[in-house]
Amino acid sequence: MREERENEFISNTANQRTVRDYAGGRKVITRKNRFVAAALTGIMTAGMLCGCGSTGQTNGTVAESTENKTTAVGAENGKKTVIEYWHINSETIGGKALNELVADFNASNDHIEVVARYNPEEYKGLMQNLQAETAAGNAPAIVQIGWPYLNYFTNNFSYTSPQEIIDRDFPEDKDFLKDNFLDNVLKLAQTSDGEQVGMPYSLSSPVLFYNADLLKEAGLPEEGPQTWEEVEEYSRQIQENTGKYGLYMREAPDSWNQQALIESNGAKMITEKDGKAVASFASPEGIEAFQAYADMVSSKEALHASGEEGFQAFINGEVAMLHTTIAYMNTIEESAQFDVRAVSSPVWEGKERVVPAGGCFLAITAQDEEQQKAAWEFEKYLYSIESMAKWSEGTGYVPPRKDVIDAENGLKSFVTEHPMFQAAVNQMDGVVSWASFPGDAGLEAEQMLIDMRDQILNGGVDVGTTMQETQDAINQIMN
Repeated sequence: MREERENEFISNTANQRTVRDYAGGRKVITRKNRFVAAALTGIMTAGMLCGCGSTGQTNGTVAESTENKTTAVGAENGKKTVIEYWHINSETIGGKALNELVADFNASNDHIEVVARYNPEEYKGLMQNLQAETAAGNAPAIVQIGWPYLNYFTNNFSYTSPQEIIDRDFPEDKDFLKDNFLDNVLKLAQTSDGEQVGMPYSLSSPVLFYNADLLKEAGLPEEGPQTWEEVEEYSRQIQENTGKYGLYMREAPDSWNQQALIESNGAKMITEKDGKAVASFASPEGIEAFQAYADMVSSKEALHASGEEGFQAFINGEVAMLHTTIAYMNTIEESAQFDVRAVSSPVWEGKERVVPAGGCFLAITAQDEEQQKAAWEFEKYLYSIESMAKWSEGTGYVPPRKDVIDAENGLKSFVTEHPMFQAAVNQMDGVVSWASFPGDAGLEAEQMLIDMRDQILNGGVDVGTTMQETQDAINQIMN
């Protein structure tokens, strides 16, 4: 499985480079020139789908195109506008809640039908699929865009801001965004010049789930570790006293968890130099943090495995601590046969907690005005207090809408009944943007970080050298 993943990563990166070469430059799909030759579809499709880094489950949705997804079809009371909603929510990460929300919306009106389409390989896979489908002229109506792809999306795809649709067709909602979101949350889905691309939707942060029974067996405090140094010590004692792995840091098809690790030590994934964004993660602080984790993997104190393999190892009691998104909370609560708890993402001693905002924003990519109107109606439904509460309860995502947590018809009772959720809520003041590399470099830069992670954790390479080489390569494609 490991070798297959590495080959797939290499193949995907090669495919992306081929597309840029074919297009005669970096920009493949721009807002001014929305579609490229259909030949790109075949190029991009080759490396789209792989189940190793995700669950591979489709939770009742389909991963292939749906015909007439943006057309009107006959309905009992006239015609329904059919729109397609693209997402990454498998069964283990919110698929059930998403399907329930879509079904409830479809049942609640007689003029719109939403078709949910699941995309494997999470946000990276969705972006690859979106690139291919858009090139073929088959853009969906609404898409989940992972935070690290904000810049890549705005630079390469056509979209309509929600406020533009509101101002044009729904004057009664003119203050919807201002009234329901904190400014700092709205800014997560804005370009550097302040354009509101979409609306924050899935908002998560990494937490540390742990098996309190296994900690107790190893002679460790059941309250769990608070610092990365304690995580290291806990993992050592767990390995020595139980023969189990101490830690699994989720290896998703992105660099999110690793960003939390290194930026909590004072490093920055991206900094600004001479007015330009540059990759900067290979600083002494970044190398120190990644070296510490690599040493844990080398000594068998931490597990190196695909996302699904690592998750199952935790659920099966083979790993004591799991560093992953709070969005796994419900699945973990339902699956774990032990005393499972959670604490906020660890800090390095003497450093401030820094956690990247995970999840996504919703972008409207519909080209037709009727599709755009239907997309806004569906989004408004998704952002109601009741729908937001159902989404958070079904996933563990922290609601981006500011009034949901304390609302009686929101999450007020849920927060009290689910103490693990509090681990994410407590650290929201330390949330920073998920690193988004500018321009057309987003997809390839993220792939380079994945490759770097696997090279280091596979062993046999120098951590500092590998990080520096990757940083240099990313800066080369950005500039």
